[in-house]
Amino acid sequence: MTTASWRPLRGIDPASLRAARIQAHLATQWLARTARAYVPVRPEDGHTNLGWEDALGGLVTHPLPDGARFGLCIAELTLVLLDSSGRKDTFALDGRRDADACEWLGRHARARGLEAQALDAALPYGLPALAGGGVYMAGALAEPLGELAMWFSDANGALAAARQWLATRKIDAPSVRCWPHHFDLATLVTLAPGRSTGIGFEPGDDYYDEPYFYVSLYPAPETAALPPLPAIGHWHAKDFAAAVAPAHRILAAKDQGAEVAAFLQAAVATAITPTSPD
Repeated sequence: MTTASWRPLRGIDPASLRAARIQAHLATQWLARTARAYVPVRPEDGHTNLGWEDALGGLVTHPLPDGARFGLCIAELTLVLLDSSGRKDTFALDGRRDADACEWLGRHARARGLEAQALDAALPYGLPALAGGGVYMAGALAEPLGELAMWFSDANGALAAARQWLATRKIDAPSVRCWPHHFDLATLVTLAPGRSTGIGFEPGDDYYDEPYFYVSLYPAPETAALPPLPAIGHWHAKDFAAAVAPAHRILAAKDQGAEVAAFLQAAVATAITPTSPD
């Protein structure tokens, strides 16, 4: 397993990165709202997940009925309308409010014969309100937003390599997608009836206030009995069982990409190994 596309991360003030992550997470909900309103429904809310595109430096929706997609450039916090020829229109969120984003998206929806009011439908999960008076602050967070975009780009490449490694073992892993509720990039692999592993990247949450890679195990085994992981990783046992490699260990690594690849390979190898019956 290799991560040839990995770009070294230098690290950044954790508080600034947290603020950037929260702003990007909330901005991503406009892609989620657009997908819920206009993308043809897929099982298990699959129409709402998002793909990463390096050319954009951001996340994109599945195609709307006319083939157009909407995206979010994370480094700039800019909404983008993409058609078959690439970028067509952009809307920078810096200094704007959610009402401004809704109006811009609604205008494009009406131009396609779609109901703009569909964007007002409540999301099926709760998120905190936008801080700072409800205004996006991309300009003030330019450096951490750029770092966050690099984390997503590196993660997308590392997880793609993990999928390829699984394919050599005749295990099918679905495409890596971002689920806007948790804001993580991941693939969920079914190994057997009632047994699965999630292989992903989370830019930060209530468990780890920093980016991290994870390989979850379901059903949860006794983590104390699991084999040791490479130095950047550890076994997490609170509320879920997973191998976790947090940002501060990755940033301290001599070769970040190689060590993330080794971590993922070791953790995925453990996840796919059948456990002995009790």
